[in-house]
Amino acid sequence: MTEAFGRFLNVVDVEATCWEGDPPPGQVHEIIEIGLTVVELERQERVERARILVRPERSEVGAFCTRLTGITAQEVEGGVTFREACRQLEDTFRSRSRAWASWGDYDRKQVQRQCTSGQVAYPFSSRHTNVKAVFTGAYGLKKRPGMDGALSLAGLPLEGRHHRGEDDAWNIAALVMHLMERGLGLHSPLRDSHKHPLRMLVPR
Repeated sequence: MTEAFGRFLNVVDVEATCWEGDPPPGQVHEIIEIGLTVVELERQERVERARILVRPERSEVGAFCTRLTGITAQEVEGGVTFREACRQLEDTFRSRSRAWASWGDYDRKQVQRQCTSGQVAYPFSSRHTNVKAVFTGAYGLKKRPGMDGALSLAGLPLEGRHHRGEDDAWNIAALVMHLMERGLGLHSPLRDSHKHPLRMLVPR
């Protein structure tokens, strides 16, 4: 079924293997969870959420990573490969054609790095919005806040667990709608439906 251009926005948050210091010898940061929330832009409503667990191939989930994200080594053992996760993004969430957003540029760059190293086709479109940059400009802040700090400034609750990809994507989507509703740094998709549905008003 054909989807109207600009109807939906994918809000994405990834979690990766991490350590208190540098990675152990032979290990690298790898995505272990992709959280995604679909926003219907005209109605400014979160209509779907998803969690894809990804099985790392060159690293392990340790105690520090579990404390931060809540993700255990046992959970990711039952996950899919990164290649399969990218295929699911394309097939289920039309990630190659939809605009998408994340909190900062880390998620976009981590996906790009892993696609390059694993020779996997990049699953997203080029129409990306750095919501952290938009929020910072809209509120006139000198320093870019974390997602939880931005929720507090916006008077929004933090729903779920911070650093859980599925929950973070849900909360970032709430910030997207907050900015759109108030005209703070994001154009309305109704006024600019022929353009990027989340055209930024401040530099990236």
